[in-house]
Amino acid sequence: MGFFNKKNKKTESAYSASITPPSLLQPENALKISLKENLQKIKEDLGNSTDIVFREFRIGKYKSIQAGAIYTDGLTDTESLERVIKQLLELDIQVNSVNQKKETEQNIMDELNFSIFVGDVRNLTDFNMLYASLLSGETILLVEGYTQGIIISNKHWEERGVTEPSSQTVVRGPREGFSENVRINTALVRRKIKDPNLWVETKIIGKHTNTNVAVMYINGIVNEKLVKEVHERLDRINIDGIFESGNIEELIEDSVYSPFPTIINTERPDAVAAALLDGRIAILVDGTPFVLIVPSLFIQFFQSPEDYYQRAYIASLVRFLRFVAYGIALLAPAIFIALTTYHQEMIPTALLMNLAHQREGVPFPAFVETILVEITFEILREAGLRMPRSIGPTMSIVGAFVLGSASVEAGMITAATVIIVSITAICSYVSPLYDISIAVRILRFIFIGLAASFGLFGIIVGLIVMILHLCSLRSFGVPYMSPLAPFYLADQKDTLFRFPAWKMFTRPRLISQQNVVKQQAPESAKPEPNKN
Repeated sequence: MGFFNKKNKKTESAYSASITPPSLLQPENALKISLKENLQKIKEDLGNSTDIVFREFRIGKYKSIQAGAIYTDGLTDTESLERVIKQLLELDIQVNSVNQKKETEQNIMDELNFSIFVGDVRNLTDFNMLYASLLSGETILLVEGYTQGIIISNKHWEERGVTEPSSQTVVRGPREGFSENVRINTALVRRKIKDPNLWVETKIIGKHTNTNVAVMYINGIVNEKLVKEVHERLDRINIDGIFESGNIEELIEDSVYSPFPTIINTERPDAVAAALLDGRIAILVDGTPFVLIVPSLFIQFFQSPEDYYQRAYIASLVRFLRFVAYGIALLAPAIFIALTTYHQEMIPTALLMNLAHQREGVPFPAFVETILVEITFEILREAGLRMPRSIGPTMSIVGAFVLGSASVEAGMITAATVIIVSITAICSYVSPLYDISIAVRILRFIFIGLAASFGLFGIIVGLIVMILHLCSLRSFGVPYMSPLAPFYLADQKDTLFRFPAWKMFTRPRLISQQNVVKQQAPESAKPEPNKN
């Protein structure tokens, strides 16, 4: 598939490839043999930060080995650390001479590794690895006389638990959503897909934040060229910090200046699991509940997880309504302006007389009137999002009602304009994913301008340009409008309408080209009618 060779030119030119820093290779980064010198260097490098705790003690019953434990207060499980230290204090280890230290150094480090029964335990040899682990919440164990240390994985901090997703609600379906912990998120996906071929590869991105970014896919289903492309784009990122998956999305997406999103983000583990089974890749970022799914197609933004939990004809009807609502949200104000300004002959006579009566005394033309109402509704929408949740929705509803009624009574706008803009605002919320509604909010103003300038002809030209733009987009090399353009008949079973489950037995053609059959043949899967 040649389209996977396409590069993200903006990212490639703006960010150079990130490789192992040269400082890791310098001798001064190696741990020193003196415990006191190691502790002093850590304190100096971290600016004597008060949340870094140093605890010195002696290992073994004979107290012959001096050691030190360093951890970050608030990020470490201190109870498990106390158990580790108690285990070390009871070890039967004794070192009496320097020669004995040299002969038994590796044996003692191995003994310490085998004696710690908390989480993961890894060896440590340099300060760079020490700082990365320490500031991630792990405990560092250093021993006097040895140039090796031990990393004890006992991270623990206060975090939000698994709750219901707030951005993608469903009537029927799972109620669990991702949290800000990347390991909890990967576990939620593994609960859905208990397959050894579900692979997770973790990268650290951000020179100062050292954010964990996990790449998750199903080996044997995913296209290997897609996996390579995702890794190449992530490896090209060289930035100070990553705080949310949106930072990653902006750096790896194909079309930066397009109003249409080419990467889906979701809070739902079931949506991610379904995408993985189709051959897609999930990108999970530590610190955010929003997981990225690539590649993403235009048709996916109108597919809700609930579509697959209901009967096919109900899901198809609801999905068709989403497309109709999206068209209304995009074109309703523009068509209203075009008809009332240029094409009055297309309006029924009774309605035209009513509209003309409403416009008596209104000082603004239809274009200015619609723009003012649209901007007012956008301000109310943004204010409702930013205000406290207890009063935000109320203020938005009351504000829209009061302003609309008062403006009509004052003769500043017509009632028809308020109705059109209100229907448009309601329809823009029908899309299951919020990102696609942002695109229609932007394009709506462009179509309003075209309608005010050229009437229906301007709207038609605008639609042609928009469709050409959509057909030119790609998401990680996959045509954005597939399977509609290019058209694949076999993939139409889950586009504008959803076919019954027993008919959807293959994966999307352009997403996965290996292991394309995901269930038994439709002839044997079709339910048999009751003959009794």
